[in-house]
Amino acid sequence: MPLSLNTASRHRTVISTRIRNIVTGLPDVFRRWFTRFIVATGYELVNIQKLYEFDGLHTIHNPRFKKSKRFHQARERGSQASLGDSRGDWRVHVGLWAAAAAARVEGDFVECGVNAGFLSSAILRYLDWENLGKTFYLVDTFSGPVLEQFSAEEIARGLQQKVKQAIGAENYVTDMERIRRNYQEWKRVEIVQGVVPDVLPSVLAHAIAFLHLDMNCAFPETEALRFFWHRISTGGIILLDDYSYFGFDAQGDQMDRVAAELGVEILALPTGQGMLIK
Repeated sequence: MPLSLNTASRHRTVISTRIRNIVTGLPDVFRRWFTRFIVATGYELVNIQKLYEFDGLHTIHNPRFKKSKRFHQARERGSQASLGDSRGDWRVHVGLWAAAAAARVEGDFVECGVNAGFLSSAILRYLDWENLGKTFYLVDTFSGPVLEQFSAEEIARGLQQKVKQAIGAENYVTDMERIRRNYQEWKRVEIVQGVVPDVLPSVLAHAIAFLHLDMNCAFPETEALRFFWHRISTGGIILLDDYSYFGFDAQGDQMDRVAAELGVEILALPTGQGMLIK
């Protein structure tokens, strides 16, 4: 069984293969002695096979949500929508938790940045959607991010170029019939095609319980937050997909400025996301 040493300062040092083989080959009594010795010197033995490592998140803590059949069913439905999306389970868990909490708040759901529909499809499967009496507005160009909306800083960081490559690789879904088919099993799902912020007045929700922003570009996301802020109900949740994600510093900085204008502070999550509860 692979082992590692974890110091009190949380820096992990992997035991060499030779030492690991010696430890695992010891009789139980000596293995227990070795374990006590390690703990007494300020280290901790960790089974590295149980580490959660995906998409920049590395932790020995327990992803308890993975025990839930309901979680796996929702994640599988999201994966079906996007033909095998590989996003991290912990990010999906955060999205599902936020949506479930928002389900108890007055107002509709809005997602800006839908693409194939991974998270929104997972949410619709996760919740008792038909009995909530809410509408889910799905806002997207359905042709990829608008290249002209990237700032000079984002261009310098290579974000615009990555989007160009993704568009060229057909990673953004443009088949509107496919999008409609994906959501046809649910009622009260409104697909709103257009460029943010110009298209936002088409979102007819008077109150919003859940807002998910995932457009991979600072300008439309900050404009959407400004536009919808006064419609967000008390207790409503705003989930920012890339707020603290590696390489998206320009986006996070712009979000912080808008949050300061609104008199709120964004919770940075180790998944790379950010969250606001109004």
